[in-house]
Amino acid sequence: MASELTQKTFWFSCLALILVVLGWGLTEMTDRINYKWYWNRVPQYFFFTENVEHFPSGPGVVRVTPAEDQRSRVEVTAENGATESFKVLTDTLEVKTGDHVSDTDMLGSNPTLSTGILIIGLITTLEISVYASLLGLVIGLFAGLGRISKNPMLKGLATIYVEIIRGTPLLVQIFIFYFFIGSIMEFDRFFAGVMALAIFAGAYVAEIIRAGIQSINPGQMEAARSLGMNYLQAMVTIILPQAFKRILPPLAGQFISLIKDSSLVSVIAITDLTKAGREVITSTFATFEIWFTVAGMYLVLTFSLSMVVRYIERRFSVSD
Repeated sequence: MASELTQKTFWFSCLALILVVLGWGLTEMTDRINYKWYWNRVPQYFFFTENVEHFPSGPGVVRVTPAEDQRSRVEVTAENGATESFKVLTDTLEVKTGDHVSDTDMLGSNPTLSTGILIIGLITTLEISVYASLLGLVIGLFAGLGRISKNPMLKGLATIYVEIIRGTPLLVQIFIFYFFIGSIMEFDRFFAGVMALAIFAGAYVAEIIRAGIQSINPGQMEAARSLGMNYLQAMVTIILPQAFKRILPPLAGQFISLIKDSSLVSVIAITDLTKAGREVITSTFATFEIWFTVAGMYLVLTFSLSMVVRYIERRFSVSD
């Protein structure tokens, strides 16, 4: 026991030493190019406070009353008796009781916490990844079943689809789908990006599902058919549940890759996390800080998915 503990301590010490050396190497490299770090410029692109100015929707008479937290309530009563109410910081008041205002007169302002472009890009990346993963799973399921079908037409179509998609770069597929198919079908860039990623992922998911189904003993299908089940019933209730447990790790790996591949949709002007990072760099010139931050945000997404998959695997192992 003591020997095992000593070995673990030794290897953890080696890991810590490697991390220290990597950190020192990064510091040395930045010193050689005289790079100055400006991490203080990054937080404002997550969340920032902005003053929201309030204007009435039309002409009216103002009535100002005190409110809580150093704010004032401004009520604007129109000629028809309709009343609008606003809460603004008392220090920003531009009107007083009895003033006549129009829709171009500012009443006051309020500090509001707003979402920065990096968070907006993160949400967009998450949306694209989720939609593309779900669609890719459906496409891959049908293509995978087609790959093992005894129908020559279905098998041929599935094989052609898988080989073409796996044999061509994703970036080229995005360009073709957006500029050619998207122009003909009038798809917006978000839909085109999601579909291109889904079709790309579907080809790899198809091979994963095919391998998973073929790993199940063929005798189970024969036994299910002998009990009176048709092919679809046997596949849905007997084969696919078992195959899913076996293909969960490679499926998770494919969807993790899809999250990273989603960065390519920035080439068609979708403001995902990568494009948001590029826009921030152009305004701050904090190149390394932003790219390290963007990489960390991608890591949070992929690591979270890995943890979810590990949890599901543990649940499956307990149920078995």
